[in-house]
Amino acid sequence: MIYAACRMIALFVVGCSMSMAATYASDPAFPLQAKRILFLGDSITHAGEYVYLIELQCRLHGISPLPDMVNVGLASETCSGLSEPDHPFPRPDVHERLDRALAAVKPDVVVACYGMNDGIYHPFSEERFQTYQKGIRRLVEKAHAAGAKIVLMTPPPYDAEPLKGTDKIAPASREKYAYFQVYEDYDKVIHAYGQWILSGNTGGDMVIDLHTPLTNYVTEQRKTSPKFTLAPDGVHCNSEGHRMIAETVLKAWGLPDWKPVSPEGAQLAKQRGSLLHDAWLSHVGHKRPGTAAGLPLEEAKAKAATIEADLIKSLSP
Repeated sequence: MIYAACRMIALFVVGCSMSMAATYASDPAFPLQAKRILFLGDSITHAGEYVYLIELQCRLHGISPLPDMVNVGLASETCSGLSEPDHPFPRPDVHERLDRALAAVKPDVVVACYGMNDGIYHPFSEERFQTYQKGIRRLVEKAHAAGAKIVLMTPPPYDAEPLKGTDKIAPASREKYAYFQVYEDYDKVIHAYGQWILSGNTGGDMVIDLHTPLTNYVTEQRKTSPKFTLAPDGVHCNSEGHRMIAETVLKAWGLPDWKPVSPEGAQLAKQRGSLLHDAWLSHVGHKRPGTAAGLPLEEAKAKAATIEADLIKSLSP
């Protein structure tokens, strides 16, 4: 009972935060009016769970026609082209593949979430910050040139708490840092990047604040569970974190309520989404080593259609 009451309080706080989480220069529902939405981002988007939840909730809300949601998130990626010195390979830069992705997918709307990797896990640097800004603006310009509107999301918070007391967190006295040894106050860097996204200086058509609602929720939960986290390794959201991202995006798009989902429906949505993600990622092409190849796109689409039929059945009353 205590946990349930605390969770209700936390969700109220998050709801208040979400009400301020988006600003836009046009109809907030425009992404739901798209024929095709392209999702770009780093490993959080590569994992894809929030994307599949967004698509599933749109089905449950009866959005018709349902936008085709294409996820090509890529682990390790930046929009700045920067890499920390000890990264095992040059981090992929979305601009290496952006033209190909836009040409292949032909989206009406692009949704992009970058920043977590762009600070390269170091203390704040004005030079790196400006490079990130240039990368975001290039992304916006390319999307607009391709005839698409663009939704920019702030990076979610970096959570150092689960890693405190380990060698994965490094103090400000170090000369260099990496994803495996992160500057102890890296979330301040991420927050600064997110504040710029929210500033209105990006040229984007909509911006959504992920950092604030997730931070507020974690803060509230830690009043009763001090070790609570949405990102056990500091960076990558767990399933609860992905759900919160999806909720925040959908609220910004005009769908404030969350429809219950059966475990079977959630699993089928994830299976279908992962299959198509891997296929589209390989179809567009990228330079990240160690990424498993997906099926040929048409083969993946055929298999996805079979899964989708089962998914629709699972959602029927």
